[in-house]
Amino acid sequence: MKNTEQDMNSKNNLTQGSIPKALFRLAIPIMGTSFVQMAYNLTDMLWVGRLGSRAVASVGAAGFYVWLAAAFILIPKIGAEVGVAQSTGRKDAEGTRKYIRHCIQLVIFLAVLYSSTLIIFRKYLIGFFNLKEADIVNDSITYLVIISSGLIFYFINPIFSAIFNGYGESRTPFMINSIGLIMNIILDPLLIFGIGPFPRLEVAGAATATILAQAVVTLTFIITAAKRKELFSDLHLLKLPDLSHIRHIVKLGLPAALQSGLFTGFAMVITRIISQWGPIPIAVQKVGSQIESLSWMTAGGFQTAMAAFVGQNYGSGKWDRVVKGYFAGMSIMSVIGIIATVLLIFAARPLFSAFISEEETIKYGIVYLRILGLSQLFMCIESTSAGAFNGLGKTIPPSVVGITLNGLRIPAALLLSSTSLGLNGVWWAISISSICKGTVLTAWYLIMLGRNPNTRELGIMPGKYDAVKIETELEQQ
Repeated sequence: MKNTEQDMNSKNNLTQGSIPKALFRLAIPIMGTSFVQMAYNLTDMLWVGRLGSRAVASVGAAGFYVWLAAAFILIPKIGAEVGVAQSTGRKDAEGTRKYIRHCIQLVIFLAVLYSSTLIIFRKYLIGFFNLKEADIVNDSITYLVIISSGLIFYFINPIFSAIFNGYGESRTPFMINSIGLIMNIILDPLLIFGIGPFPRLEVAGAATATILAQAVVTLTFIITAAKRKELFSDLHLLKLPDLSHIRHIVKLGLPAALQSGLFTGFAMVITRIISQWGPIPIAVQKVGSQIESLSWMTAGGFQTAMAAFVGQNYGSGKWDRVVKGYFAGMSIMSVIGIIATVLLIFAARPLFSAFISEEETIKYGIVYLRILGLSQLFMCIESTSAGAFNGLGKTIPPSVVGITLNGLRIPAALLLSSTSLGLNGVWWAISISSICKGTVLTAWYLIMLGRNPNTRELGIMPGKYDAVKIETELEQQ
């Protein structure tokens, strides 16, 4: 057992060797996992889109509450990523297992609470969007209830992924989540259109396929965890949690959770604003955001990799690798952001028409993608900077920037849409706020680095610094 643990620690160690190589080795599977999560939604949209814009609008309305679930998931997810990464950097195996136990306990509690709330208040929640057509409302409620019934799987899978990512082993969650994607790809057309012996369930079929696929992922994670004694042995999940550990996890994850939750809330208000133009803009926003997720899910995956890399090196006291890793990550993500901008602007029609066949909806979608395409570079550097902050355990700055500028989208959307821009003013409000977020958060991180005395000491010479000393200096700043 001891030799196995040493081998695993060596394989997943991010505190030694080439920085770009370590980042790529960690980031590529995490990005792949992000693409897998994105592909769930894209697969649903590909098939639901064949049912028409009304079906897409119904899934889009209910989907906001699935999106909102990410806020609750982020509390234990950030705790797992940062806690496991820093404990691994300190070579504290017992501390690592404590973070794992408390994060799993917390996410199960949150899943039960949230899913119960969605089912009980389903009519009022869908009624918020003020949808006029009864068939869209009914389909939305059906989709929400089915998804809510299996949210425990949707909640716990990101926590397993975060545990492995924080440990520096990102390939395992990628492989396991890929199994779920394959299941979803197979089940979607069968259940939506009733192919062969399966009944035609349409919108309900999309929800059922997603839940079954997520359940398979959870089962595979549990089987894998049972074999990984160095991480999951002696967890004692039925033991009462230590409130001090729960408080620390909540302290790490709550700022990001608030940002995510408010982001979804703001997006729901934006959807209510655009509903005055009918169901087509709602469908455009739903499909367009899925296409745009090609870049922001990539950025989110790299954000997780950056947090794990910074967390391990910060826990190990290697400030030089923290600094150099940030700039290496910024270079990588800048290239990805530019590529995303080019794709969304110049390939808008083929991208959107892959999901919707109605010409009027496609025309609206092309405009959406081109306006949002202008902000992709800034969104990528925002995610990189947020990951670097999270790795240091400083989760407040990304949340402050995100909450403030996301909140300003609402008055900006109301103002711009009241001009000759009309509906396009809403899209411009979203894009401009993303540009501002990337600029402000990156500047904040660079200022923090510049003010830290250890950064100034480095010059071009690498060194090793005491993590406790760095922590004290960061708190003073």
